[in-house]
Amino acid sequence: MDRPTHATLETDSDGFTRREFLSAMLSTSLLAGVAGAEFWAAGAENGIPYRRLGRSGERVSVIGLGGWHLGIQSAEQESVRIIRTALDSGINFLDNCWDYNNGDSEIRMGQALRDGYRHKAFLMTKIDGQTKPAAAAQIDESLRRLQTEHIDLLQFHEVIRMTDPQRIFAPAGGMEAVLEAKKAGKVRYIGFTGHKNPAMHLNMLETAATHQFHFDAVQMPLNAMDAHFESFEKKVLPILVQKEIGVLGMKPMGAGLLLKSNTVSPVQCLRYAMSLPTSVVITGCESLANLQQALDVARNFKPLTTAESAALLAKTQQAAREGQFEGYKTTNNFDGTVHNPQWLG
Repeated sequence: MDRPTHATLETDSDGFTRREFLSAMLSTSLLAGVAGAEFWAAGAENGIPYRRLGRSGERVSVIGLGGWHLGIQSAEQESVRIIRTALDSGINFLDNCWDYNNGDSEIRMGQALRDGYRHKAFLMTKIDGQTKPAAAAQIDESLRRLQTEHIDLLQFHEVIRMTDPQRIFAPAGGMEAVLEAKKAGKVRYIGFTGHKNPAMHLNMLETAATHQFHFDAVQMPLNAMDAHFESFEKKVLPILVQKEIGVLGMKPMGAGLLLKSNTVSPVQCLRYAMSLPTSVVITGCESLANLQQALDVARNFKPLTTAESAALLAKTQQAAREGQFEGYKTTNNFDGTVHNPQWLG
């Protein structure tokens, strides 16, 4: 594998070899002692528990507001109202992406962050660009839409092909643009996301280690069905904990698909994901009612006991076989860059 010749890559002081990757694949049961509120605990705001974002030292709300769902309301003002209510209520973590709803999600969030709201938010967005020109252009467009001078956490979106890490870290790849943006003060922290297969996350982490780079955060599906099929919880989560990388859990309800199995409720879904050693659990809130439900769960949160977790997993085991209710793993229906490969650059 070619190594970049530039000297801007950050050094991961403790390294990470293939042997260490394998040894870090602990069983989920070994995480029980560190799971839940005590693992990343960092106080509370307005009754919402806060946790540490890995080794960054940043404090983020245990619940994060999903960005895709904030671009689908019929009126922009409704999206703004949801975002501002979340920020006023103690949620500070905002998720977004350059490609969500053709940019409307970022545009609406930018409107919501005016009038003094930007300082309340830990703002995350994602880019699809894997080449330097594409990544640089998307970063600047996101900054304009979000009406901000910096993005707190920028993530490479949809690492869903085994070739993606090599493209991102290649000379003139997307990572060069992101590191230059960080040096210029446009970006504070760097992460990546994906929803397809744990092997692709492991490949991205290994590629980063080869280039002596330490990601600040990683986003992936974590829910009560993931544990049974191509499990990010079992294969990736232990490594992130060991490396003190911020854990961003997404799809706690499987984009609503888990609820169609009639095996879990929305509250159970949120409690399960929050009981894992996550920094934040990102959930989509299409309405103020959805938001209030998430706020209530967070304010009243108690980690699942071992018995409660085992019972929930037993209840979902049959339905979770072969990923029937996790279409983001088994189909291309959720893969924006498969349908729009030009976004990759």
